[in-house]
Amino acid sequence: MNKFVEEGPRNIILDLSAIDFVDSSGLGALVQLVKKAKTEGGSVQVVTNARVTQTVKLVRLEQFLSLRDSVDDAIASVE
Repeated sequence: MNKFVEEGPRNIILDLSAIDFVDSSGLGALVQLVKKAKTEGGSVQVVTNARVTQTVKLVRLEQFLSLRDSVDDAIASVE
């Protein structure tokens, strides 16, 4: 993941809308991705569904992970 952030685009949209479950390992990976993107001058927008959003809110990471309701919302936020 770090290599993608270093060599890829500055702003990443990660579509998790089809994911049913995110555990602590998945949340940890998302946090690491966001931290790395920020140090490279970029951002990560995370598209979620209600179930993933609920999990993220339980650990109070919703603002840090820049949750979005749709890919269109995520695109608009980086333009």
